[in-house]
Amino acid sequence: MILFWSSVTASLVAVAGCGYLVVAIILVARSVRERAHPRVAAMPAVTVLKPLHGDEPGLLDNLSSFCGQDYPGPIQVVFGVQDPGDGAVAVVEHLQETQAARDLDLVIETKVHGLNRKVSNLVNMAPSIRHDVIVLADSDMRVDPGYLSRVIASFDEPGVGAVTCLYYGVPVGGMWAGLSALAVNAHFLPGVVFGLALGLARPCFGSTLALRRETLAEIGGFIAFVDCLADDYAMGVALRARGCTIAIPPFAIAHMCTQTSAREFWRHELRWARTIRSIDPIGYAGSIIAHPLPWALIAALLGTGSTAFLPAIAMAVVSIVCRMALLRQVEQVYALPPQAYWLVPARDLLSFVLFVVSFLGRDVSWKGHRFRMVAGGSWVTDRGSHAP
Repeated sequence: MILFWSSVTASLVAVAGCGYLVVAIILVARSVRERAHPRVAAMPAVTVLKPLHGDEPGLLDNLSSFCGQDYPGPIQVVFGVQDPGDGAVAVVEHLQETQAARDLDLVIETKVHGLNRKVSNLVNMAPSIRHDVIVLADSDMRVDPGYLSRVIASFDEPGVGAVTCLYYGVPVGGMWAGLSALAVNAHFLPGVVFGLALGLARPCFGSTLALRRETLAEIGGFIAFVDCLADDYAMGVALRARGCTIAIPPFAIAHMCTQTSAREFWRHELRWARTIRSIDPIGYAGSIIAHPLPWALIAALLGTGSTAFLPAIAMAVVSIVCRMALLRQVEQVYALPPQAYWLVPARDLLSFVLFVVSFLGRDVSWKGHRFRMVAGGSWVTDRGSHAP
């Protein structure tokens, strides 16, 4: 009898999860209101900051997309590395040679200011900023020519002090990159859209953070975040604490997923999960209903031999269909290439395993170093060792 009612309970959680997926489908359909390039009232000069670490797959195309913007104002792009032998240096030098007419600067500075090497890189790059509007974007992002105009247009909205962007996943490689892209497209992006619609999410993403130089100075500059692992989130908190509204335009940009092995995939996903858990423990725990397939399978396992078994199996099928429908909606709304639907059940089960494992510790691995999440996900302590 205990197993029967446990099966029923798990089935109810699965039903709630399918309900969440249906609502997410509706909200995603409404999330993009306009695709046309907006008219920009002001055309301020912009400095784009691109902190780099290694010649990752697709890096040249990623960086070229930021250099080739259809924007009427002056654009300076500053690339930064902390190692003269970094493979990204050759990529930037190639861009400087082939796009000599553009304002492209390369900063090579080995000084480390804190635990977060990306932010240390930004600190080193900051003296090269020449314009009053700054756009920071991670190296694995790729954009269309109208991206910058749409971002800058968001500053015309009353009270906006910064702009961030939603993003979708594009796999570059094999199965592991495909699974990573599915995590973004079928889980993360719809979850953010759901949270924004219900007023539960207040994100700030490394995909894009645009702000004025004076606003950056008001929150302490980049140096204030050199010991934050979740630096984008921490900057968002600091901006909102000063009364800034962070606008999220109704479009998304591409995050290139490049995981090539199970180990790389696991480290990336676990760091992501534990970071979100530390930032928003209550909301993260509540996302337990966003995993209907595992709950339906648990219900089937517990209900084996009872009348609860067949309904649980049916619910498992429904949950897969709902997840695929959600993925299809994301694909259509954001004009994505065909998705790896055959990986959807495996992705759902992996997401649930990661959800459970994320509660079993606080250690994360990032760029070859080990850290422990503390103080709400913002601060980390270096464990003093390289990841194995």
